[in-house]
Amino acid sequence: MPSRSRAPSRSGGPISSGSENFLGNIHGAEFVLVDMTGKVTLAIGLAALGLTGCDETSRRAVTGPPLHDMQTVELDKAEMVRVEMRMGAGELNVAGGSSRLLDADFEYILPQSKPVVRYQASSFRGQLTIAQPSGDSRAGSPYEWKLRLNNGVPMDVVARLGAGNAEMNLGVLDLRGVEVHMGVGNLDMDLRGDPKRDYDVEIHGGVGNATVRLPAGVGIVANARGGIGNIDAQGLEKRNGRWVNARHEDAKITIHLDIRGGVGNITLLAN
Repeated sequence: MPSRSRAPSRSGGPISSGSENFLGNIHGAEFVLVDMTGKVTLAIGLAALGLTGCDETSRRAVTGPPLHDMQTVELDKAEMVRVEMRMGAGELNVAGGSSRLLDADFEYILPQSKPVVRYQASSFRGQLTIAQPSGDSRAGSPYEWKLRLNNGVPMDVVARLGAGNAEMNLGVLDLRGVEVHMGVGNLDMDLRGDPKRDYDVEIHGGVGNATVRLPAGVGIVANARGGIGNIDAQGLEKRNGRWVNARHEDAKITIHLDIRGGVGNITLLAN
């Protein structure tokens, strides 16, 4: 692995920006799943109420052009990094290809919706967190994150999503594990690439569809349990309650998936 020196930075200021309070538990996801029709109506009503009660600065922001913020986090000596994304509502796009640890491009309407980026390192481990500010229920539209991560640093990737769509092209990363918690929306995850080790993928579905594209040349073992919806596994066969490919018994590297669907369809593509 190439030598890395720690020099965290971002355009125009320190790493951590926006509100200092992270969006902890995605409460929006919790109540939406209880009663989709009633609760979605409630969420929209609360958002509208928030907009009508905002100050003049917020009013101008809502009617004006979207705001952009670009942030970067440089590589340091961490030998592995946990990347956690917490978005209450919006569009998430994650890919590799950064020469840094993170290149982020954020688009949002309200100044108080500016995402928070924080990186902390202790010993040989790093913790990178990207979060919608705590208590921000007026994100508006558009609200979009475009994140590029480094391909060479071993990573655990965690996404906690409330409402919206996520496109996660993770196959080029050096993955140690993936965990996604969905609220209301769709997930398209691409794991195709050349994995360096066994790793686990956990997907907890909410209301929406999840598609996972799997790499060739490795073993695949998937436990997929749907709620209200279908499971479509292409290139896999079901044995003893699990979905597996032909190479799972003798492959040097195996990806283990645990997918729990909510209301929607699960599609696994291994061909």
